[in-house]
Amino acid sequence: MKKSFYRLLVREGRAKRGQLHTVHGVIETPVFMNVGTVAAIKGAVSTQDLEDIGTQVELSNTYHLHVRPGDQLIRQMGGLHKFMSWKRPILTDSGGFQVFSLAGLRKIREEGVCFHSHIDGRKIFMGPEESMQIQSNLASTIAMAFDECPSSRADRAYVQASVDRTYRWLVRCQKEMARLNGLEDTLNREQLLFGINQGAVFADIRREHADRIAELDLDGYAIGGLAVGETHEEMYHILEETVPHLPADRPTYLMGVGTPANILEGVERGVDFFDCVYPSRNGRHGHVYTNQGKRNLFNARYEADERPIEEGCACPACRRYSRAYIRHLLKAKEMLGMRLCVLHNLYFYNTMMTEIRQALDEGRFAAYKKAKLEGMEQGGND
Repeated sequence: MKKSFYRLLVREGRAKRGQLHTVHGVIETPVFMNVGTVAAIKGAVSTQDLEDIGTQVELSNTYHLHVRPGDQLIRQMGGLHKFMSWKRPILTDSGGFQVFSLAGLRKIREEGVCFHSHIDGRKIFMGPEESMQIQSNLASTIAMAFDECPSSRADRAYVQASVDRTYRWLVRCQKEMARLNGLEDTLNREQLLFGINQGAVFADIRREHADRIAELDLDGYAIGGLAVGETHEEMYHILEETVPHLPADRPTYLMGVGTPANILEGVERGVDFFDCVYPSRNGRHGHVYTNQGKRNLFNARYEADERPIEEGCACPACRRYSRAYIRHLLKAKEMLGMRLCVLHNLYFYNTMMTEIRQALDEGRFAAYKKAKLEGMEQGGND
């Protein structure tokens, strides 16, 4: 019997408060996963830093780690947890998003996808079995099924054919994962598998696909193919149409989303897991999140500002440094400035998720969401 299981603790409307028990510890949901594509958070952030700012789950990319340094090397080093010195849960995406993002470097067929490496141009083939094998070598806590992420603007016929193929790939992923977890020399025989719902902005395709994958009794379910060009209103509508067709007693993961407002809206619609590069990417460019909105520390108004990024914030940057000093570092292109902004942003996201969980525990999420959104609409102009 698997040691992993999801416990639904609280419902407020469609919003869920739960716990995913895994071989690498309990994940309290809703949760934001900090994105470390190549087993590192961009911005010179260490795993010790991640622990210090309350990170629960680190997310890495299957395709990128396969290309460099190679999943076989990581397996030889004892798996991704040991390789990057991180003991808490790790989710690895499947490489499926690269089917979308590397459109000029790949060719899709039923067996899988042929890529040309963005590093050296060498030919790579990845299908469901290969993706599962790579993720098994990485020994992540949660592996994502291999899928295709069609454009949100693709025509209906293409999307339907793509979703049907993604379903067939998911069945193959589930079979291969079961085989790999049954091998004596597999590093993590408790590895979980999340399936991915697709369907672009066609609500009926999304619902039908959700119904089909729900029957497979997976460890969790993701909604992919959003935040790739559609409007926020379209994304929220698809969530409202799709989430009720996924099992409430399993975690629901909205992939690649998003802004603090996106996360609050996603939680309200029943999402447990989120990830996005925004906090680290924006931080590297001096854009920092606060409860009064986003601030651009390159603005001249902060040149002699002695206050921290956000007064009352307990992140490593705000505990010690002023806006003026961090702005100076950014202007001087010193890496420390970038690092401090990334740490602040990740701390802001992780802390917001803690607040969301507390609000759900206390039955006041709707009021919390309203107040949080109203505060952030100020725009950080103080």
